[in-house]
Amino acid sequence: MSFKRTLGKILACFQRDLAIARSYRGAFVYELLEALFGVATYYYLSRFVQSEELSRLLPPGVDYFAFALVGVAFFDYMTVSFDMFENSLQEARQNGTLEALLVTETSLATQLAGNCVYPFALLAMRTVVYIGWGIALFGFPVATANWLGALVVLAVSIASFAALGVLSAAHLLLFKRGTPVRWVFFGVAGLVSGMIYPVTILPDWLQAVARFIPMTWSLQGMRAALLEGASFAGLWPAIQVLLLFATVLLPVSLAVFAWALRRTKVTGTLTHF
Repeated sequence: MSFKRTLGKILACFQRDLAIARSYRGAFVYELLEALFGVATYYYLSRFVQSEELSRLLPPGVDYFAFALVGVAFFDYMTVSFDMFENSLQEARQNGTLEALLVTETSLATQLAGNCVYPFALLAMRTVVYIGWGIALFGFPVATANWLGALVVLAVSIASFAALGVLSAAHLLLFKRGTPVRWVFFGVAGLVSGMIYPVTILPDWLQAVARFIPMTWSLQGMRAALLEGASFAGLWPAIQVLLLFATVLLPVSLAVFAWALRRTKVTGTLTHF
């Protein structure tokens, strides 16, 4: 019964966010057009940068367009993971509901989970649109894709990214500003994770840094599943590392957020953003 109540609360959060989004129906059309322009941009860029050296660095049978499209489409999951908890706190404060939410019987973990369902559902739709445009207009390969494997990689990736987002929200509670570490992390992740070029072109020391960024392993697994049709055995190294990130980071991030929440209640600065 407790599980059913928790699931019902998470669903209620999703329905709330969906109801808000339905009042901005034109946004869906803009999303479609933005995705089309983005996919087309990377397609024509891929035609410009194609070379024998680049082809040797990419997985066998994979062209640069498919490689870059997967990177761009799935890098957004890390961005949303960082933003959604901070945005939720900011909106609750502006609406005057932050304190009310935090004194209810609903656990902190349930509230955080409820706040992330809609952003990830919207992002999943955007990803489908990106890949759909790629398939329909630019020959994105899907014949051998391991879709189930890609979903597993995505699920463990989201767990890792969400933990980082909770830590960022804890910083916002304490210091009333977004963490500067966030921008450093995004800069490093964009540089070394292999979003638009293979990690193997980087110097050895940057390749070593890349191993400590969850996005590196997420993109490695997603490309292996979607572009190479890798089996679960082939995906397991990436999944294993992402599970390790999630296992370590999620409990730590929730504990830090709970401590930050208690701290702001003691100092009376909970709603002072």
